Amino acid sequence: MNNLLNKVSENTLNVIKKIGKTADELNMRAFIVGGIVRDLLIDRACKDIDIVCVGSGIELAEKSAIVIGNTTKVSIFKNFGTAQFVVNDIDFEFVGARKESYRQDSRKPIVENGTLEDDQNRRDFTINALAISINNKDFGELFDPFNGIKDLRRGIIKTPLEPDVTFSDDPLRMMRAIRFATQLQFNIAEVAFDSIKKNANRIKIVSAERITIELNKIILSNNPSYGFKLLYNSGLLHHVLPELAKLQFVKEKNGVKHKDNFYHTLEVLDNLSKNSNDLWLRWSAILHDIAKPQTQRFEEKNGWTFHGHEVVGARMVPKIFKRLRLPLDAKMKYVQKLVNLHLRPISLTKENITDSAVRRLLFDAGNDIDDLMLLVQADITSKNAKKVKRYLSNYAILKDRLIEVEEKDKIRNWQPPISGNTIIETFNLKPSKEIGIIKNAIREAILDGEIPNEYEAAFNFMLKEAEKLGISKVENC
Repeated sequence: MNNLLNKVSENTLNVIKKIGKTADELNMRAFIVGGIVRDLLIDRACKDIDIVCVGSGIELAEKSAIVIGNTTKVSIFKNFGTAQFVVNDIDFEFVGARKESYRQDSRKPIVENGTLEDDQNRRDFTINALAISINNKDFGELFDPFNGIKDLRRGIIKTPLEPDVTFSDDPLRMMRAIRFATQLQFNIAEVAFDSIKKNANRIKIVSAERITIELNKIILSNNPSYGFKLLYNSGLLHHVLPELAKLQFVKEKNGVKHKDNFYHTLEVLDNLSKNSNDLWLRWSAILHDIAKPQTQRFEEKNGWTFHGHEVVGARMVPKIFKRLRLPLDAKMKYVQKLVNLHLRPISLTKENITDSAVRRLLFDAGNDIDDLMLLVQADITSKNAKKVKRYLSNYAILKDRLIEVEEKDKIRNWQPPISGNTIIETFNLKPSKEIGIIKNAIREAILDGEIPNEYEAAFNFMLKEAEKLGISKVENC
């Protein structure tokens, strides 16, 4: 198996050899384990190298750092018995071999020192339980007690031990099984998937932060719908993101059905993923129709409607982000904005597009207009070829109009030429609601095309609006 280690760069291989030599000097057995071995076997890039030693991982890291010489400072995590350093942008993490046992009500293990076999037994999946010796006597020898290589070749996610034990002990592994299956486009072994369904409610004892890390990795995969279908079919989605699971329904009345909004959402997500790797834009796709169950109505004339689902959905975004421990900052505001605006471009394509409507869309979307248009394009999922052709044609027309109006009016991130300070100084006002009324009136007049986006026209309009409110201009101002 020397050829396997030869797949890493020469610099990285030299570092590995120095760590192995240090382990020999400390009379320790040391191995490269887990993801790096798996990724070497399938020619997948990996920036992390995990080192397991039979002894103190902290001691091996500290001594290895001295031998290597040009490493950054060793980071030590005594509570976990681990250490880490970075060489040539590769993250080396060290831990002593251990065995674990769990209580029923907690995923925090009772940890004891162990052998390589103990350490491999506690691994989540057979494809992650592979180890390569880096000691001199058997450098490069592969240890594969659970036939992980065979499962890699077959594209199967299996657990080393009985899956009920693996998943009940550490429920996060259920999310990880689906994450790996999605990233690698593997199947989950039937016995393992049945176990996930049986133990799905155990995910409740896992922290939201840990769950969300796995969820985001699924979202960022090349084909995220694959993972979300597994999450739904396993029952995990009902605990992790129940709002999305609730989209999986189709009602019929008077012979009229609506589309399945769960599978529509997944199709939108996949469509968008072909054009963008942005996590938050992908979250916008996931949540764009999230409020349809709450807004569903049947009208005799129009059939099934979901009026206002974009507004209700935008209000749901902060609650979902807070529960999942996603950032409650500009990223959340961005997702909220796109959910709120996702119907606006579509509605414009159904009517004669006025400059006023385009200006308002540009103003409301600001620098996010291009992302919004990507989301809107991804939202075209009709199975009717004529409809798709018409929608795409109208979409192209709207994109051209957006460029045309933006070049002419410079509305994106625009601020009206009259500021609040100008209004205060002109009329000698103290801060009051009248200032906001006048400022909003100027903004609306420019967006509606009543007056040009110029200072003089806006100033004269301000005087007229102030007069309506009984406010007079201060002389010599």
